[in-house]
Amino acid sequence: MILKNKRFKAARIAIFNHKGGVGKTTLAVNVASAIASSGKRVLMVDSDPQCNLTAYRVEESVVNDLLDNSDGANGNTLWSALKPIAEATGDVKQIKPIELSSNLFLLAGDIRLIEFEQELNGLWGECFQRRAKGFRGITALSNLVNQIAERGDFDFVFYDSGPNIGPLNRVILLDCDYFAVPAACDLFSLRAITTLGHVLAKWVEDWQTILELAPDDIYLLPGKPKLLGYIPQRFRVYRDFPASQYAKFMPQIEKRVRSDVVAVLKRTDADLILPDYPLKLGDVKDFASLVTASQVEGVPVSEVDDGDPHQKALAEDAFSALAKEIIKRTSSS
Repeated sequence: MILKNKRFKAARIAIFNHKGGVGKTTLAVNVASAIASSGKRVLMVDSDPQCNLTAYRVEESVVNDLLDNSDGANGNTLWSALKPIAEATGDVKQIKPIELSSNLFLLAGDIRLIEFEQELNGLWGECFQRRAKGFRGITALSNLVNQIAERGDFDFVFYDSGPNIGPLNRVILLDCDYFAVPAACDLFSLRAITTLGHVLAKWVEDWQTILELAPDDIYLLPGKPKLLGYIPQRFRVYRDFPASQYAKFMPQIEKRVRSDVVAVLKRTDADLILPDYPLKLGDVKDFASLVTASQVEGVPVSEVDDGDPHQKALAEDAFSALAKEIIKRTSSS
């Protein structure tokens, strides 16, 4: 049953950067795991049609079975749930999250999510025409999360988004309470940040227009994603400090986030920026071999069987610090 006009209390967070290769999925896996280890109940949503998050945490044979059967009556992926909306044959279908640990669960992704995404532009246009079909489609993923978040009594929902500014990411960001921006310490990441704030501001402004047109008594996305902060990632260190080739990018990332994300979003809605917090949410250095082992074993870095104990301790500390900061910032706003 769809929960009309009801949004469950779980804080929804998108790990978002429209540039690829910045470590979004690795960040989502390890931060969500660290938050779950602190006693919070966490739901991860693999909303990237590449379904890397599912492939990371779920055994290959199980992933293959999920994808092979997602179109059938017993399908249990995001596509299984959203297919009736994409094909205009019904409402969101119930699916079950996969339990990864006592506090950590996953909604499996699907390469066929691209078919749902292809419908979203048309549904977005129908919202401007005040058609119920448009609103039902645009809010379908949010409604699915409502059902599962309430049923599982979750505290946090993490969306792992794809590296683009397409219509699926638009509805994900508008559904989220917060977003965090992972950034690589390189020129390409700097350039991507330049456009990030403008894209988000346009999405928020367009949704505000739609809200003014929306019929009464219909479930709507909040459309107010707040910036949690940015996270420099995958930089190498020398004597406990970022190596020189990476260190030069650190202040530039901060400057770009301040000018091209914070300033732009503030002009749209000052409430999109959390007051009284540093822009940097935390940082994650290059744990290359440890991350590779984590991906091969399908576990967060803290649970890798083999690996340098010192590196594991450093990685666990980094993700734990991020988890604590996210809990603090989401609790105070």
